[in-house]
Amino acid sequence: MAPEEYDCIVIGAGIQGSFTAYHLAKNKKKTLLLEQFILPHSRGSSHGQTRIIRKAYAENFYASMMGESCELWTLLEKEAGVTLYRRTGLLVMGPENGKDFQLIKSTIQSNRVPAVVLQRHEFSQHIPNVNLTHGDAAFVETDAGILYADRAVRAAQMVFQGHGGVIKDRQKVVQIEPGSMVTVTTGSGVYRAKSLVITAGPWASRVLPLTGLQLPLKVVRINVCYWKEKVPGSYSVTNRFPCFIQIQPKEAEHDIYGLPSNEYPGLMKLCYHMGSETDPDERDRQTDRSDVDILSRYISRCFPGLVPEPAVVESCLYTVTPDHHFVLDRHPTYSNIVIGAGFSVEGQRIAESRRHQFFRSSPRPRQVYARTSNKPGPYIQTG
Repeated sequence: MAPEEYDCIVIGAGIQGSFTAYHLAKNKKKTLLLEQFILPHSRGSSHGQTRIIRKAYAENFYASMMGESCELWTLLEKEAGVTLYRRTGLLVMGPENGKDFQLIKSTIQSNRVPAVVLQRHEFSQHIPNVNLTHGDAAFVETDAGILYADRAVRAAQMVFQGHGGVIKDRQKVVQIEPGSMVTVTTGSGVYRAKSLVITAGPWASRVLPLTGLQLPLKVVRINVCYWKEKVPGSYSVTNRFPCFIQIQPKEAEHDIYGLPSNEYPGLMKLCYHMGSETDPDERDRQTDRSDVDILSRYISRCFPGLVPEPAVVESCLYTVTPDHHFVLDRHPTYSNIVIGAGFSVEGQRIAESRRHQFFRSSPRPRQVYARTSNKPGPYIQTG
């Protein structure tokens, strides 16, 4: 049987792959989206009900990309006919004179992002049930909020199919043959296309070597923890409690973030922004709970209205690069293969902006969004 032929094949049906495929199909490209697991699934990085969407970043280019991303999320909402975003505001706390906190403030100011500075003497009036750390300052990014993650992936896949796109799950890629037409072989079929986009998430290090490429990607397991409110509703989205980020907490090296109780009634989501290295195919063998201990200590100190032991613990996988910024570029040898990897740290919230760059990159040579430090150049090993 002859291989099925397409204009473009996208490997990986997470948030990046689904949005890339959606925009390729929307722009009249015959597109195939391949996924190794049965859809929907919770094995990778794109599942879960909620993410924070914001412009408060230490890096200016993230804030700049978010402007485009928010506009495109709104367009997807209209096309899919579903709500994907809820405005809650984002409380940012951190050492007043700390480098990261000052960089975020500078980014907010230079991009004219709406924000309100909270003076220490009025903090508890505006943000009840939270103890501001001595020496910390705080502000609220007023237009930030919650992105409904699972719903967003489903919406992208739905409109992709509405534009004639094809999704095939249970398609683990076993071989990639580059050329003017790229041939992709899975356990279930053979497919050919003029261009290929690889957005394999935690499995990128399994797929990229099939093209002769290696990147120093690390997969870590994140414990996604939900903490019970002592007084129901005290940290609820319906009571207008904001999302938050704690920069440089006293308890640990990395940031802590949280979302108001929403997906589980009476339970607030708080997570540590890093985890323990793991194998994506054996994630449950990783039993390290040091991040949960960090969160328990932080909650005891700063969130007195929460029980400092998690009521629910789920898991998610992050894929990170050495500098914790994503890689988005062409394959160094094959210009019709585009690589996207390492998105987990700043993943879902700017997916719409990045998928636009994937689309621009994949059909024909064009310049793509990339900083010098997150282009593959310094990382790539071929062979």
